[in-house]
Amino acid sequence: MKRKLLVLPALVGLIAPVLAGCGGSGGSGSSDKAIVVGSTDSIVVSKDNPAPLDPATSYDAATWNILSNTFQMLLRLPRSGTTPEPDAAKSCAFSDTQSETYRCTLRDGLTFSNGDALTAEDVKYSFERMLKINSDLGPASLLSGLKKVETPNDKTVVFDLKAPDATFPYKLATPAGAIVDGQVYQPDKPYDGLKVLGSGPYKLDSFNQGDSAVLSKNDSYKGNVTLKNSKIEVKFFDDSSKMKDALAAGTIDVVAGSTAFKPAEIQSMQDGKVKGVTLTEGSGTETRYLVFNTKFQSVQPKAVREAVADILDRSTLARDTYQRTVDPLYSIVPQGISGHKNSFYNLYGEPSTTKASQVLQSANISTPVKITYTYRTTAGSSAGEEALWLQKSLNATGLFDVSLKKVDYGTFVGNAIKGKYAFYGIGWAPDFPDADNYIAPFISDNFLQLPYTSPTITGTLLPHTREQAARETTSSDFGKMQDIVAKDIPLIPLWQAKGYVASRSDITGVEWVLNSSSTIQYWELGRGMTG
Repeated sequence: MKRKLLVLPALVGLIAPVLAGCGGSGGSGSSDKAIVVGSTDSIVVSKDNPAPLDPATSYDAATWNILSNTFQMLLRLPRSGTTPEPDAAKSCAFSDTQSETYRCTLRDGLTFSNGDALTAEDVKYSFERMLKINSDLGPASLLSGLKKVETPNDKTVVFDLKAPDATFPYKLATPAGAIVDGQVYQPDKPYDGLKVLGSGPYKLDSFNQGDSAVLSKNDSYKGNVTLKNSKIEVKFFDDSSKMKDALAAGTIDVVAGSTAFKPAEIQSMQDGKVKGVTLTEGSGTETRYLVFNTKFQSVQPKAVREAVADILDRSTLARDTYQRTVDPLYSIVPQGISGHKNSFYNLYGEPSTTKASQVLQSANISTPVKITYTYRTTAGSSAGEEALWLQKSLNATGLFDVSLKKVDYGTFVGNAIKGKYAFYGIGWAPDFPDADNYIAPFISDNFLQLPYTSPTITGTLLPHTREQAARETTSSDFGKMQDIVAKDIPLIPLWQAKGYVASRSDITGVEWVLNSSSTIQYWELGRGMTG
């Protein structure tokens, strides 16, 4: 699943322009003129998801970029750094030493954009609704550790957890904690269509599927961010080359996302071939994994998965397919996140067909092993090229016979959760910038419903890390977890992305537009003097 575009926590606000193109308009822009953001994301109403903009049924990058700008959460990630700060809340803190009870006090005078008052009861309602709907496509798994929510008064919310969880404040800062209007959103049914009613910095004025979305300043918003613009228009493209042309022509102002453009298009901007455009580059923490569903006989033997791990040449993939717009990744947790360890490299070393052959022979597995690899792709994605590279790499050894299957964007995740694919690729970006969020969703919360389990991770190591508020003390336990995943191979890490923001020369705030969780912060974008 592709969810959010990222910049390393330590580098937020410090990513540097690598190209300043020639041309561009001079002078300052009007604050009333919409800043137009290009996107190759796909947000559609479908039979499988009739309510893609309901926080209870949305758990992907495209929708979270909209929800994070239109809904309020109690907490919000800051402009830079990784520690959540109050937004709808005036203050929040654990009220015990075990990190099991979390108390928040709301700001005064909170209202939804329709004028309805926002009280502690709305907060309680929102969390209980999320868990009651419990959509397979939603983020309810992030709240699985919540035992109950209490409201001693209209301004106070108390969260009682089933077990200690020092990451709970981070979860409150995601759209899993979006506060909905209890008078509008039904308690057990999604809010169908492409509609939003929240109390965040923006209102969603319109959404034309496949074309555009318009967000305007919410004058009722009371929170901790300041808007640098009064209106955002998101223009959706089904072809990233058309989006690049629109950026060059000035009909859109900015594009943010590590996979919004194909590598060759990024290269053309780096080479100065897209006039009037500045490309800002930063280290990213979006990751790409190959996932195995071990209920399928073809990938059930560990030797098969180990042989794949032995063969993959990530450096060649990063160089030839992605033109160095990604970096090779050898762990489920990416570089730049505290606790990262190169467990796959430590265990499997350099690519080796000989070693892969020996592993399969020792397990008495006949070759070539037939496997179907399933993938989805979007307008700016290189998943198709990646799939061809994977097929060629494995089949060239004579040890595998890989066939490819491309699946429609809108049905891919639902089918993966239903266990319809043996071997598939997903992109992952964190809900919050902590090693926990690269491990728990796959092993403990298990949103993909994989048959793989690790009692050591779920029963001992992960609970121990969640007791530790000082996250720097968790590195040893997270290192052990990464070693377990590398040994058992329920998935294989491929790469982590670099972060890119492409913008016209009069657009300001691009260095702040991505927070440490990868979410696009539209309020940071403004128009200023051309440099």
